[in-house]
Amino acid sequence: MRFVVVTGMSGGGKRTVLKMLEDTGFYCVDNLPVSLIEKFMELISMPNSEISKVALGLDVRSDQSFEEATRILYQLREKGHAFEILFMDADENVLINRYKESRRVHPLAADDRVEEGVHKERKIMEEIRKNADYVIDTSHLLTRELKEELDRIFVQNEEYNSLMVTVMSFGFKRGIPVDADLVLDVRFLPNPFYIEELKHQTGNDKAVQDYVMSYPEAEEFLDKLTDMLQFLIPNYIKEGKYRLVIAIGCTGGKHRSVTLANELYGRMKDQGHYGIKLYHRDMERE
Repeated sequence: MRFVVVTGMSGGGKRTVLKMLEDTGFYCVDNLPVSLIEKFMELISMPNSEISKVALGLDVRSDQSFEEATRILYQLREKGHAFEILFMDADENVLINRYKESRRVHPLAADDRVEEGVHKERKIMEEIRKNADYVIDTSHLLTRELKEELDRIFVQNEEYNSLMVTVMSFGFKRGIPVDADLVLDVRFLPNPFYIEELKHQTGNDKAVQDYVMSYPEAEEFLDKLTDMLQFLIPNYIKEGKYRLVIAIGCTGGKHRSVTLANELYGRMKDQGHYGIKLYHRDMERE
């Protein structure tokens, strides 16, 4: 039997994940009282059970102790019960915005202060996150990409990529991305914006790509950056880093940065020992 405990930060996507796992054949249970966790696992693990895949959702509630839930899980593991822990996470600013947009009340928020609830929850969840088998950050993950990641781990049973790399293009005039780990400035390259026939195109258009990559400095920049990342990424993985955002910026975020982000993504996407996605933050902005 495959038994998966789905937990994480409120607003991180736990319920969405349970629905997706249910669609792949998992028997899913959410919000089970802490006192019933052990009995549920014993019943579901009985030899005559016809259920082969189970997902149990656990989250922070104002009326029960999450510390007690984690204690029970660790005791069950010591008794020989096998299970995996999937932790759903996101940046605190993203979590706060999701709560504000949905107008929901955070389970730990005092006086409806979402920020306070998120901070409290982060501390409570620190231990189980550290011991999770999988950590998925949904800050910039599309629903389709989340489904693909779950399918790869729980259906195709492929090796889990603990590090998710986001290659992002952006425009400096709109500010540096707050979640960027590495920020690269490509404004040293000639700007296609000043070429009339290229002005209203983007780095997704071949004409702009050809223009930017016609300069030897662009290719040299990519070679040096690729070499640096080949050194950094294995060390990030070794240290337990689960997310790396590489932000490549130009003035407006439409031409040079998009072209080079596309090129870098093309070089990195088939490396295999990490997940990777491409995101153009400012390309469609006026």
